[in-house]
Amino acid sequence: MSANQRERDTSEVRSRPHHTVTRWHEMVTVSPVMHELFELVRRVSRTTASVLIRGESGTGKELVAHAIHQLSDRASGPFRAVNCATFTPELLASELFGHVRGAFTGAVRDRRGLFELADGGTLFLDEIAEIPLPIQAQLLRVLQEKTFVPVGGTEPVHVDVRIVAATHKSLRREVERRRFRADLMYRIRVVPLFLPPLRSRPGDVEALIWHFIDELNEAYGRRVDGISDQALKAMLAHDWPGNVRELHNVLEYAFAVGQGGTIHICDLTPELRGEGPVQGLDARPMTALDLERKRILDALSQANGRKGQAAEMLGLSRSTLWRKMREHQLS
Repeated sequence: MSANQRERDTSEVRSRPHHTVTRWHEMVTVSPVMHELFELVRRVSRTTASVLIRGESGTGKELVAHAIHQLSDRASGPFRAVNCATFTPELLASELFGHVRGAFTGAVRDRRGLFELADGGTLFLDEIAEIPLPIQAQLLRVLQEKTFVPVGGTEPVHVDVRIVAATHKSLRREVERRRFRADLMYRIRVVPLFLPPLRSRPGDVEALIWHFIDELNEAYGRRVDGISDQALKAMLAHDWPGNVRELHNVLEYAFAVGQGGTIHICDLTPELRGEGPVQGLDARPMTALDLERKRILDALSQANGRKGQAAEMLGLSRSTLWRKMREHQLS
C-alpha cells in the first residue's frame, strides 16, 4: 500500500458517524433499541416501583439504575450501589444492614449499612441472584415492612429506600433451582427492564469508539484523531462479549501501547488482532520489550517492509525506528 493510498484510507476513517449521537445519563447511543429503553426508564422513574434490570456483564446496568434515581422524586436523596457477588455472606449482611459492636470478630464499632445510608433515596443491588438465601429473607422483610435489624442488634431500624436490582441470570430459573426465593423475585421485579448487549445495538460500536477516544485523549494527554481502516474493521466485526466495558478496555489498551495520532491494528488487543491465547502452562508472559518488538514487526508487515511507512504507523521518526530495530535485532 502506497503512502498516498494509506492517507486516503486514514482520511476516510477520521470522519465520525454522520448520524446524531445521543448522550443520555452517561450512556452513548445511536441505536433505536436504546432510545426505546430510555423512554421506559423515564416512565418507570416517575413511580416508586422496584425495578429489575436484566443484561449481560458490561452493558451498563448501574448507569441505568443511576438514571432511574436521577429522574425520580428521590434525586435529592442518596444513591448507593453494591455488587452482591463480591462479599461473603457475613460481610454482605453487614454491608447491607450494618452491625453493632461485637457482632463478629473485627466488629470494633457500630457501623451503618447501605439500607440506612440510602434512606430517602435509592439502593442498587447488582448481581442480586448471588445473595445467599438467609439474607434474601432479611431483604424481603425490608421490602415488606421497611424495617431491618443490624447484625448483632436487637432494635429495628425504619427506612424508606427504593430498590433497583440487576442480574445477568434468569431469576425464574434460579427459583426453579431453589437458589432464589419466589416471593422475593416478585417483590424486586415489579418492573423488569432488559438492557441489550452491544452486539444488538446497531451503530453503537463506532459511536462509542469515538466517545471513548475523546475521553482518553483528555485523560492520557495524547491526541488520537484517526483509526486505520483495518483496526476499525476489526472492532466492528468483534462480537464484544464483554460489551461496553470491554470496548473501553480495548481502547485504553490501544492508548497505552500505541503512539501517534492514529490507532492501528497492531495497537489492539490480541483477540482483536485475530490471535488466539498462548498455549501451554509454562508460556512466559510478554514483557514491555516483547510487546514493543511485536508492534514493530506488525507495523513492518502491514507496510510490506517499507520502514518509512511503518515508522509513520507507529508514530516514530524513521531514525528512531531504525534504532529500535537494531535494539531488537531486527534486520
